[in-house]
Amino acid sequence: MKYLLVLNINPDVLAALSEDEQQAIFSGHEKFMALVKESGEFHSTVALAEPAKTAVVKVRDGVPAVTDGPFLEAKEFLAGYYLLDCATPERAYELAAMIPDASIEGLGVEVRPVVHEVGL
Repeated sequence: MKYLLVLNINPDVLAALSEDEQQAIFSGHEKFMALVKESGEFHSTVALAEPAKTAVVKVRDGVPAVTDGPFLEAKEFLAGYYLLDCATPERAYELAAMIPDASIEGLGVEVRPVVHEVGL
């Protein structure tokens, strides 16, 4: 079954980390990618731009409007994800715990089963 491991980032948490701690996150992601590729559980991943580069499209009365975004009532924003193919939910949790973000206070990795997919 496929699982989406969602990375939500709080920029204030990241800004409070030292340069070495931030670098450890990036190198940890590289190690994680190597592990899941080698195990055959890797499907895909994306990293997303920060909210300042985001737009929101809304259609009201048939007229589309594009505004700066994302205007969420949260400090965190979706920074990216890993899509993995795991034998069990427990394996997905085990892998999520290996992502560096999971060990940083104020961050975490959300694990969601994929219930429907098209074209993947």
